[in-house]
Amino acid sequence: MNDYRVFHLIKGLGRGGAERLLIDGMKCRDQNFTYGYGYFLPWKDALVPDLKEQGADVICFQKKTPVGILTSYSEVARFFQSWKPDLLHCHLPLAGITGRLAARKSKLPVVYTEHNLIERYHPLTRLANSWTWKWQDRVVAVSAEVADSIHAHINSQVPVDIIRNGITVESMIPSPEGRISVRKEFNIPEKSPVIGTVSALRAGKNLLDWIRAAKLILESHPSAHFLIVGDGPVRESLISEAASCAIQNQIHFAGLQQNVIPFYSAMDIFLSSSTFEGLPLALLEAMAMRLPVVATRVGGVPEVVKEGQSGFLVPPKYPDLLAQKVKQLLTQHDLRESFGNCGHSIVCERFSIQRMTQELEHLYTEMIVKRRNNAKS
Repeated sequence: MNDYRVFHLIKGLGRGGAERLLIDGMKCRDQNFTYGYGYFLPWKDALVPDLKEQGADVICFQKKTPVGILTSYSEVARFFQSWKPDLLHCHLPLAGITGRLAARKSKLPVVYTEHNLIERYHPLTRLANSWTWKWQDRVVAVSAEVADSIHAHINSQVPVDIIRNGITVESMIPSPEGRISVRKEFNIPEKSPVIGTVSALRAGKNLLDWIRAAKLILESHPSAHFLIVGDGPVRESLISEAASCAIQNQIHFAGLQQNVIPFYSAMDIFLSSSTFEGLPLALLEAMAMRLPVVATRVGGVPEVVKEGQSGFLVPPKYPDLLAQKVKQLLTQHDLRESFGNCGHSIVCERFSIQRMTQELEHLYTEMIVKRRNNAKS
């Protein structure tokens, strides 16, 4: 039996989308693979206990700033001397840049996953990312639009593979008890429709437009309630916006939740207002939970949401159009059910974590075997 040692390097191990993919992939890996995990920000460690519980080696390189991360490549390379990976897999630009430099010193093959659009990064990040890009062997894009962004903005011959994100579909089972408990917690009547989202509260999610859409929806559906699950730097501005729209009693901020299934269960419609995305896990989870979707047509979203079949898509920055489509779903129960069933089928067939992990491990195997054959010759 072969033993393939793959080390993942990422900025932090908090509960973000890219980070959650690592822990879900660990759970369904092929037993031929041993995974290790390295991260830099010591306070971003929410997933560390879960990884260690599964038997993974996890190390924090204890850096607090981007400069500290970028200048730690020699330390990372020294760690590789003891852990002895066959391959390094980097995620997101800062870890990607540092990992490429460390792997170059260690003569390791590198695969890098791009989760976002290149043009959305800070100019200095883009420059450093582009400068070191050629020092890797393969790139994984999480959607076709991310791949297009790479080709448009990075002048490189490094092959790009599209391997779309996946979720643990079988765990996304609606909970009637969760629906009741969440609605009770926020004083939402059982018969009131709930429009919700699960999201990091940051600028790119454009949740100000989400709240503005909520205000428009309430004009014709005054019994509706709105549920925002997640936390982040724009939380206070969102609370202020809800108050300025005089709808603070109908919008509920649930904060960061370890178990999101009860919150999805409490929702009737999933609403996303992002201005850019890679391939959002929350969207996949909502569809797996049979929620009809109204979302902005950005990033990899159109690769998941089929217009008029599993949801509605509108251009970003048009809260009136978001509201219009939600209102249509609120008045058509059969359409909501049809969209939910279609979305569930799409995610089961194309976006499982098992499929994603198998495709990644096929890529790992190809790269590691090539390295070992080259070492023999």
